[in-house]
Amino acid sequence: MGLRFRKSITLCKGVKLNLGTKSASISVGTKGIHQSISTSGRTTTSIGIPGTGVSYSKSINLKKGFAGLFQKKDDTKTGKKTEEKKTDGKKAESKADRKIDSAAAVQAREEAKATYEAFTEQVAYMKSLHKTADEVIDWKEVFDRPAPAGGALAGLRSDTRAAQEEWQTLHETAGKVLAGDVDAYLAVIEEMRPYDDILEYGSDFEVGTDDPKLLEVEFRVKSAEVVPPQEYVLDAKGNLKEKELSQTAYFDLVQDYVCSCILRIARDSFALLPVERVLIHAADTLLNTATGNDEEITIVSVMIGREKLEQMNFERIDPSDAVNSFPCKMCFKKTKGFAPVARLEV
Repeated sequence: MGLRFRKSITLCKGVKLNLGTKSASISVGTKGIHQSISTSGRTTTSIGIPGTGVSYSKSINLKKGFAGLFQKKDDTKTGKKTEEKKTDGKKAESKADRKIDSAAAVQAREEAKATYEAFTEQVAYMKSLHKTADEVIDWKEVFDRPAPAGGALAGLRSDTRAAQEEWQTLHETAGKVLAGDVDAYLAVIEEMRPYDDILEYGSDFEVGTDDPKLLEVEFRVKSAEVVPPQEYVLDAKGNLKEKELSQTAYFDLVQDYVCSCILRIARDSFALLPVERVLIHAADTLLNTATGNDEEITIVSVMIGREKLEQMNFERIDPSDAVNSFPCKMCFKKTKGFAPVARLEV
């Protein structure tokens, strides 16, 4: 590293003369802020906050700054070079701006596409809940399973004992279910929780029965929370547009969603228990225009039989048409949606 020498002479309070080997400078200021001007044409301004270590320094070269002011107008060579530099700078800046704008546009289109696809998939899933269901439990096969080897429970290893205890519980439960014990039905539902998969599309499931061949299920629809009042579309340039659904389109989506939930509940019920029919009531909170109050009302009540349901091709059915093919009470108008109905009686 080369050596540098500098000597400072205080001319008066706040003013110093700094002598170096190649240049000299004058410093003006106090602690916290000062400015220096050197014979090389550089001026430096320094600002610091005492006791914090935080400071800011900026330098400019006055000679370079003033050079442009004294440039001759007829100096075409210098002027041309200067203009070329400015033009080149603008071109480079323009290209950089275009790259930034282009990257931002690509990101915006990707985000728009992702939002559109997520919305489309969500709507499609709401209308196709009935297409999947839990696997069927064969209670006869469960009941006939042989007990694990090991003899009496006493003296067995913990894992073997646990396996035998589990077999004993399942064997007894299967026997009760096959015998039509409705208390066993309700215990199985509480343990297996077959409707949890669609909790985000319905809530407060209530299940009851006093008939081993019938299960009655009530669920509360959450149409205002689940069904969107608007839709998203992509224009030709990939921009995302949001527009409000027409009343007809909105109510049609609500109906398909509710009926798809009903079919899914029926399928999961038949998969879990050996019942022959499932009576399902769908309730929703809607505005009563006569009272001006939101009220919980039954909007669909349907009796679904196992044999007929199992013959359906769930990939191709319209859920609303499918529900209406069973003994059903449903008052629905395309421009007004659901209206209250009386529940079916067993």
